[in-house]
Amino acid sequence: MKVSDIETVGVIGSGTMGAQIAMLCALSGYQVVLNDIEEVNLLKAKESLQGHMKRRIQKGKLTEEDVNFAFSRLSFSSNIQDVKDADIVIEAVVEKLEIKRELFARLEDITKEGTILATNSSTIVSSKIASATKNPENVCNLHFFNPPLVMELVEVVRGPHTSDDTAEAAYEFIKTLNKVPVLLKKEISGFIANRILGKLLDEAVFLLENDYATHDEIDLVVKKALRHPLGPFELMDLTGIDVTYFVRSQRYQESNNEEDKPSDILKEKVEKGELGRKTGKGFYQYS
Repeated sequence: MKVSDIETVGVIGSGTMGAQIAMLCALSGYQVVLNDIEEVNLLKAKESLQGHMKRRIQKGKLTEEDVNFAFSRLSFSSNIQDVKDADIVIEAVVEKLEIKRELFARLEDITKEGTILATNSSTIVSSKIASATKNPENVCNLHFFNPPLVMELVEVVRGPHTSDDTAEAAYEFIKTLNKVPVLLKKEISGFIANRILGKLLDEAVFLLENDYATHDEIDLVVKKALRHPLGPFELMDLTGIDVTYFVRSQRYQESNNEEDKPSDILKEKVEKGELGRKTGKGFYQYS
């Protein structure tokens, strides 16, 4: 598969990541199928994207013609068979390995020979998924950052199984989306950005948990002294405290190292359902 062969994109999972990746591809001129097992999720995704696009038109970032053209190329489907003609499929479902393995095995049976199968996961390296397929050379990580329509960079990660052609086509594909690709020559959990970010979040939680400062004071220092656009607690609220907790839990399960054990503060937030912006309350109150 070469980038010039890519005309149709399949995206599996219509949450924030999947929906915006699909919209990004449609805006870039690709024919796109956004798939989710739940019709209600697809409806929510469509409404969310319509809202995003309306605001972009109002801000002068896109024309109404651009948006109408993109939506004409974007279809929403709860039937996974509808991605059968895709030249590349990007998975953005829940971060559970067995679900991803089952999905990739099924996608390989559905799609045509040579279709690139990419996972958007930043916590599960593609070798753990590729072993469920007959042609692991077509599998890689394409890690978009949240929100994909805004964030400029995508991490392209090749595993030991990924072919040169797949890695090159995936890298060049990201360029066609007007994003900046960074190629990791070999896989490591968390890749570049999240490994560095993880250390920052761990230290922020440590300072809060041990009562050195309040969460808003820690955020203030990171924003004003380190010039980050968001503080670590604001960021966790944005991405979802449950996501941070899950990543830490997974890392702890793999390492069995007490230093990797997720903090009680994160666990308590998850148990209370205080997951951040999406629930109206996290470290901050939103409703």
